[in-house]
Amino acid sequence: MNRLLRSPARRVLALLVLSGCAAPAPPAPAPASATQAGGELARWQARAQAVTITRDDWGIAHVRGRTDADAVFGMMYAQAEDDFNRVERNFLVSLGRLAEAEGESAVWQDVRQRLFIDHDTLRAQYAASPAWLRSLMDAWADGLNFYLHTHPQVTPRAIRRFEPWMALSFSEGSIGADIERVSLRDLAAFYGTRQVAARQPVPDTGAFKEQGGSNGIAIAPGNTANGRALLLINPHTSFFFRAELHATSDEGLNAYGAATWGQFFIYQGFNDRLGWMHTTSGVDAVDEFLETVAERGGRHVYRYGAEERPVTTDTVTVSVRGADGALGRRSITVFRTHHGPVVREQDGRWVAVAMMNTPVEALSQSYLRTRARTLAEFRRALELRANSSNATVYADADGNIAYFHPQFIPRRDDRFDYTRPVDGSDPATDWRGLHALDESPGMVNPATGWIQNTNNTPYSAAGESSPRPERFARYMDTYGENARGLHALQLLRGRRGWTLQGLIDAAYDPHMPGFDLVLPPLLRAYDALPAGDPRRARLAEPVAALRGWDRRWDAASVPTSLAIFYGTRLWGEHGGRAPGVAERGPTATTLHWAAAALTPEQHLEALVFAVERLEREFGSWRTPWGEINRFQRITGDVVHPFSDAGPSIPVGFTHGHWGSLASFAAAPRNGSRRWYGTSGNSFVAAVEFGRDSVRARAVTAGGESGDPGSRHFNDQAERYAAGRLRDVYFYPGQLRGHTERVYRPGQ
Repeated sequence: MNRLLRSPARRVLALLVLSGCAAPAPPAPAPASATQAGGELARWQARAQAVTITRDDWGIAHVRGRTDADAVFGMMYAQAEDDFNRVERNFLVSLGRLAEAEGESAVWQDVRQRLFIDHDTLRAQYAASPAWLRSLMDAWADGLNFYLHTHPQVTPRAIRRFEPWMALSFSEGSIGADIERVSLRDLAAFYGTRQVAARQPVPDTGAFKEQGGSNGIAIAPGNTANGRALLLINPHTSFFFRAELHATSDEGLNAYGAATWGQFFIYQGFNDRLGWMHTTSGVDAVDEFLETVAERGGRHVYRYGAEERPVTTDTVTVSVRGADGALGRRSITVFRTHHGPVVREQDGRWVAVAMMNTPVEALSQSYLRTRARTLAEFRRALELRANSSNATVYADADGNIAYFHPQFIPRRDDRFDYTRPVDGSDPATDWRGLHALDESPGMVNPATGWIQNTNNTPYSAAGESSPRPERFARYMDTYGENARGLHALQLLRGRRGWTLQGLIDAAYDPHMPGFDLVLPPLLRAYDALPAGDPRRARLAEPVAALRGWDRRWDAASVPTSLAIFYGTRLWGEHGGRAPGVAERGPTATTLHWAAAALTPEQHLEALVFAVERLEREFGSWRTPWGEINRFQRITGDVVHPFSDAGPSIPVGFTHGHWGSLASFAAAPRNGSRRWYGTSGNSFVAAVEFGRDSVRARAVTAGGESGDPGSRHFNDQAERYAAGRLRDVYFYPGQLRGHTERVYRPGQ
């Protein structure tokens, strides 16, 4: 993608100058002694004196710096205090160095990363970056290195010194990066014969994966009780993937929300003037190209139109921790075409993959949107067009609400189906630059007065005021509608008088409209059973329970258990045949297909299976949902060792697949009987924007600290499970009486 943006640093700097978007001033140059022995420590200590960290009574860090760079220094120090393990691991992954810590099982993950992340290239891009961005990256590295210096008892797994350029390797903030679409097994099969070790065995429960996530809702002042805009921030990620914190500076930074461990910007959150919520989008921004390859004179060439072009090669070398603890090296020759690196083979043709790889723009955009003060400034940050996968729901103190589609969208010939590999030998399939922002399905201040996105189609984002799909290329959306989207539309249409608490209540509304679709066919199938069919007696009571159920989750509900076990079986057996959005249309969900296409026998079989499984595993099909669905946090391990023998708490809300806006993706773990959640609601915030103040409430899964010995390791668990959000302390006066500690880094 650098062929599209050939000079990232010059492009970013020029855009900032032309747009007038405020960039923080870089700090004064370090004195010469900072490059000498002891000088680095003196620089860190001087920086620490410009930073104050206030921990509130939930352990959340409120970081204050003289400059933005000072604030970044403090943010990273505070993050490392809370969970250095996750900070380091994220950069082991992003730098392609995980095998240095985890050994052979991570080799191909590192190779995949190194296909796109070259350390020397990142060093050069850092050197060419605008001075303001370099100052932030310098402070980022200094904050982490100062933490390690002041905590000699902490032993990094591999990264013993952070370099400023490393920040460019992890610049966008979302979970499930584009690169994860490249199959590790296919990559290993193409470039080597080594097996890819299973990294986290998960039993086959017939469950489905949570669609990459989140809910965002914005409500305009005309629809609220007090004339103030509202914003729901509700990412669905792996638990404990982000820190909650507040960063301010004398230069104007004032951002609160969720920051992905190791990053120096608030990824989903708000400042005193506006807020932003990112949701994974169905835009197609990653493409595969089928290359026709031949050998000519001992070298590989690939066909492109009427010509043959040379396949380029380079060597990827990764370090691998052996069983004895020693580091070895593995070098692999990899192939590339002008489309990108070759990642697998399909039917005798090589497959090259193209995706966004513009780290300077991505890191700049991620930071600058947190500093925007108006809708115009926020939009200018988006003009960097370095967000490939996330839609954004927006609200501000001026009363504006908006929806922005991802900004990195390659312009392509819509005759081709880019959801499948396209013929790379046909020049017509090539990317032709990027779409402008106005060429994607966005909107500002729709007439309905509300916007929602639940990883669903943008063509229902504002109900009747939504963009029309026929105006846009097919590749603008590959997800279509989902059950959470149906739920959001039911809650928002025609409703006025919204309040902050009303928005929170909506975020936890227990209705599951997915079962409005799939239960009626089941009930009809049961009613049609012949009188002598043994299933009529066997299922009579379970069917009666489901027939009388209001399709709302509840921890005390038996029908919820029945429905989830029935639905999990139904989808696990037949969901793989569900058509994509091109076949079912942008407004129909996969559950519409299940209701229409599956046979009565398939529905009945799923219920029989559910009843028998509940009886086998829990002793009775009359088991309340909260006895099954549990939240557990007993260690700070990234891969949590779930156990029925450990303490856990019941959770009422369910997997978002069935339309629960509050999502909890749970399944048996490590041979457990109970189902334990690992993703879904991870951070929830509801924000009200007034012209002179902002008010917010929030909750984080578990707690802020990754240390099981901390009082803040699991102090929010009960609130999380109950949906009882706490007040956010955004202004200094709100911290009075709610402060545990005030200190400087290093104290």
